[in-house]
Amino acid sequence: MAVGYRIGIITVSDKGARGERVDESGPAIREMVKNLGEIVKYEVLPDDLDRLIEAFIDLSDRDSVDLILTTGGTGLSPRDNTPEATLAVINRHVPGLAEAMRAESLKKTGRAMLSRAVAGIRNRTLIINLPGSVKAVRECLEVILPELPHGLEIMTGRGGECGR
Repeated sequence: MAVGYRIGIITVSDKGARGERVDESGPAIREMVKNLGEIVKYEVLPDDLDRLIEAFIDLSDRDSVDLILTTGGTGLSPRDNTPEATLAVINRHVPGLAEAMRAESLKKTGRAMLSRAVAGIRNRTLIINLPGSVKAVRECLEVILPELPHGLEIMTGRGGECGR
């Protein structure tokens, strides 16, 4: 049963945006978070800093989504701009999400330490950067998904006390 959060998913890929690669990560996110609420927007965008900033602002401010999940653009390539776009629009950092994803991913591959993924809040929208591969997306979401409902509940004012 859906909790009722509004969710946006953005796949960041130059090749995907040009139609040269089929996006598997965005649909994997959609499937994994379907019980959190409604996917109000899903799009595949190029690794363009200004376009990503615009998309995050639109989703947060105009579409009033509670959660934006990105996939891709978190590595070391000069075209990987997702963390910079996220940092440009958030008001508050939520470092524990990216730390937890990296810590769990490091158990599987040393390359996880190369991830520059970040997470933070813009007004009342939580933005989380996920890796680009479908395997890594699933592994990272499995780590943070159990805690997202509580975080969203508190962030949106739907929840009360944090003590257990």
